Amino acid sequence: MTSVLVTGAAGQLGSTVVRRLAERGARVVAADRDEADLTDPRRTRELVAAARPEVVINCAAYNDVDGAEERAEEAFAVNAFAVRVLARAAGEAGAVLVHYGTDFVFDGTASAPYTETDRPAPQSVYAQSKLVGEWFAAGAARHYVLRVESLFGGAAAKSSIDRIIDALRQGRPARVFSDRVVSPSYVEDVAAATEALLARAAPFGLYHCVNGGHATWLDVGREIAGVLEAPESLLQPVAVASVPLRAKRPAFAALSNEKLRRLGIEMPPWQDAVRRHVARTAR
Repeated sequence: MTSVLVTGAAGQLGSTVVRRLAERGARVVAADRDEADLTDPRRTRELVAAARPEVVINCAAYNDVDGAEERAEEAFAVNAFAVRVLARAAGEAGAVLVHYGTDFVFDGTASAPYTETDRPAPQSVYAQSKLVGEWFAAGAARHYVLRVESLFGGAAAKSSIDRIIDALRQGRPARVFSDRVVSPSYVEDVAAATEALLARAAPFGLYHCVNGGHATWLDVGREIAGVLEAPESLLQPVAVASVPLRAKRPAFAALSNEKLRRLGIEMPPWQDAVRRHVARTAR
């Protein structure tokens, strides 16, 4: 892998992927929103053709979950139809397409971590747009679709975990869901798994790519409090139903990494990832 085009390169995952691959000697073309309007099919095809990549990694996404309920056209333009154009352009260039999906494609009624064979049932406009994007990405003959969730880390965004860290460091209360179960995804580990799939020429297809294990947001907050030696009393448990959200969230959103594990790609436990991230932010 010597030539890679990364779209959404200024985001928290995109910037991490760009840095990691560049450090390992790849020629990386980093395209952010200003340089690549992925909703413009002509410009997208020209971008891919000019980059002449072996791999196209799409980190661009419309991530305003609640805003998508009112701006469905914009959400589908970025999360779905732009992916269709990228998939076709990657195919024309003979490149592998890597695209990132989301746990929101599930309805959250499971009691065990979702696998790649479980049937999606999106409950919001955002989730629907992301699922259609997965389908379009799978139209590329050579593709990896990696479902991630609750991303944290990177230099470009403040995640839910970052907000909890900041609040506890400053001695402020932190509101955390007590009844929503997630498998947090550290961008450093997602980028490493992406690189490993490409380096191993793993079978193409759909993979879940999150840190190992799952927890409620209250559990995550307690882990952070322990690392920071902050009082757990600062954590304010709230129920999802008590918060006015326009888009429905899956109550149980844990994902299974077993498919990655069978390839020998181990995702570190979420607790380990949180500890590493807290240490990194302290520096």
